[in-house]
Amino acid sequence: MKCPKCGGEIPIYDLKPNCKHCGVNIMYFTQEEGLARDAKRTELEGAVARMVIARIKAEFIGSKLAIVRMIFSVLSAAALLVPFGGAKYSAPFFHEAFSVGILGLIKGFQNGMLTRLPSFLGSSVFGGATKAALAPAAFFVIVLVLNLLIVAALLLGFLNLTKSARLMKNAALIGAVVCVAGQIAAVVVKLTAESSPAAEVTLGFGALAAMAMFLVLFFLNRAMLKKGIEPVYRPNDIKRREMLKKVRAGEVDLDSLPLPIFESEEEHEERMKALEEALKAEEEGKEL
Repeated sequence: MKCPKCGGEIPIYDLKPNCKHCGVNIMYFTQEEGLARDAKRTELEGAVARMVIARIKAEFIGSKLAIVRMIFSVLSAAALLVPFGGAKYSAPFFHEAFSVGILGLIKGFQNGMLTRLPSFLGSSVFGGATKAALAPAAFFVIVLVLNLLIVAALLLGFLNLTKSARLMKNAALIGAVVCVAGQIAAVVVKLTAESSPAAEVTLGFGALAAMAMFLVLFFLNRAMLKKGIEPVYRPNDIKRREMLKKVRAGEVDLDSLPLPIFESEEEHEERMKALEEALKAEEEGKEL
């Protein structure tokens, strides 16, 4: 057995707590060494966690633009509740409607209209209006996918703030163009749809509502990119992250690093203040 401090040989029958060569308490020295190692690892890993939190704050509440962007990202998805178009059916003992939108799809599942639409397409009575009502559906699907992409980019934006904002900006611009095309298509199909007393094409304004939200998101993200999206990190946290990479890669031995590894003047003052408070609390406890 060797002393953990000086490396001197200690016979197996020597049960004394102190090393006969350097006098260090072997048990406490080992515990202190382990605590120091844990403290160093906590310092490095804590810095990485704080950097992730800082990026999340910058993504959602880092500025007024970020807060407004988050609100309009939700409103952009909510705009899909407004129908893009639809059809009304009126026949003896049958009165029903179908709309292209989130609420229309939900209602269509509930009342079975979605399962009846394929048969309506081949109907001489309902066919013309059904085909016209389904024409804006392709634009609605594209807008829905773009909204999902924007929400995903917002939620995962802390991974790369700049790329996230750029992706949201481009998706919003494409979405605005698709919405314009969808609204034009809805107007055209209403004007050119086959007239029938039993089926009527309805015109919705969901595309216009979604377009307005997309345009706002486009300009918000463009403004954020122009201003720059910079998270606020604590001093030396970037250095700690880089050091942690070297420790995990085996380039640097954790035991060879000082404690604390990096420390700014502000962090030193905080540590000394906490130490003073701990000592004061310990003295008050002894007095009691």
